[in-house]
Order: sequence, then C-alpha cells, then structure tokens
Amino acid sequence: MADFKYKRVLLKLSGEHLAGDQGYGIDPKVIGGLAEQIKRIQDGGIELAITVGGGNIFRGMAASTEGMDRSQADYIGMLATVMNALALQEALERAGVFTRVQSAIEMHEVAETYIRRRAIRHLEKGRVVIFAAGTGNPYFTTDTTAALRACEIDADVFMKATKVDGVYDCDPATNPDARLFERISYLDVLTKELHVMDSTAISLCMDNQLPLIVFNLGVDGNMERALRGEPVGTVVY
Repeated sequence: MADFKYKRVLLKLSGEHLAGDQGYGIDPKVIGGLAEQIKRIQDGGIELAITVGGGNIFRGMAASTEGMDRSQADYIGMLATVMNALALQEALERAGVFTRVQSAIEMHEVAETYIRRRAIRHLEKGRVVIFAAGTGNPYFTTDTTAALRACEIDADVFMKATKVDGVYDCDPATNPDARLFERISYLDVLTKELHVMDSTAISLCMDNQLPLIVFNLGVDGNMERALRGEPVGTVVY
C-alpha cells in the first residue's frame, strides 16, 4: 500500500458536485475526473466505499417545504441517489475500477441489495462499493447514511467532500473574514451550530469515535493528500 494513513475509507459525495457548473444533472467531465482521482487512491491500496447524494436531480427537503409529503419526497430523493450511483459506477468501470452498487431499496435489475457483510467482502477484494438509496427510510439525510455505513463497515475515516476548503466559523461565501478550522471536536461543531452535517450524523460519528475529514474535492490531489495525513481541510475528532 502507498503511504496512506488510512486503510478503509468512506467518501461522501454530494449530488451537486456531480452536476459541475451546469447546476443540474450529471456532468460527464466532472464524473470522469472524479473517477480518475478515485482510481489513483484505489491503486494505492485504499479500500473505498462511497455514499452519494441526489441533490443534483431532486431534493426531498426542498420539495417537502413546497407542500409535498415529506416521506414521498424523501423516497424520490433516494431514487435520485441510485441514478447518481449508477452513473458513477459506469465512469469508474470505464477507468478500470471494479465497482458494486448496493441499494437500501431493492432493485435487483440495477443494483445489489445492501448487505453489510457482502459490502465488506467487496472492499476486501479491492472493489469500490457505492451505497445508494440512503438508509431506505425517509427523514434521514445522505450525511446520516454515510456516517451509518462508515460505522457499519468499520471505516478508519469518514471523508466529506465539499466545495469549500473545510469547516469555517461562519459562511465564507458571505464573510471574507471567516476562519478555517484545521481541527475541531464534534462537540464544538454541535455547540457552535456549524452545520457541517446534520446533528444525527455528527452525533453518530462522535459516539463511535469516527474521525471526519471535510475537504475541497475541487482541488485535484486533495483527497490523496488528506489520506496521507497532510493538513488538508478540517479534521473533526
């Protein structure tokens, strides 16, 4: 294995990242570049699982605020994550990475049903596993799904890919004086209401002592550097 600090990794990708600058749908150039980054990491011996959101296609929370039934909206959002997972699988396999999609909602024609032991076995065999359809239940975000799956597969670290450089004390998009944290505790994230993830996901990581790295995926090589333990993004502990 390359000089990576971690062995088994759960990477959380937002659906918005897959859309690129177009803001909606899936940008083939973005997903192709992401596949190349993932291939470099996997070639270095990392056992990689991925949880992907669906916000580039449908956002259940936004729809529910407009009057749609929350459960129904969340189920539609889960199906959007399956579409993203299949697109990412196709890009990864074009790049030469063996991949399995596991869905929390049964759909045998396009994905395996999520089974924890089978997911771990895939990782041990060097396959990338993409978790789709959330937990299969409404009212849970993909961040919470990612934290749950990371704990279930006994991941060494949870990596949350974002469009900013890490965790700030306020929104860097509106405040140029926002301060970036290099390290911060889960408890401080909760008490300061920093909105890194929803409180359920944060609490799950904190209770299970799972380290979290929040980093900017838009900078090529950031993911590799973070996995080597270099000071990239923010480490939440």
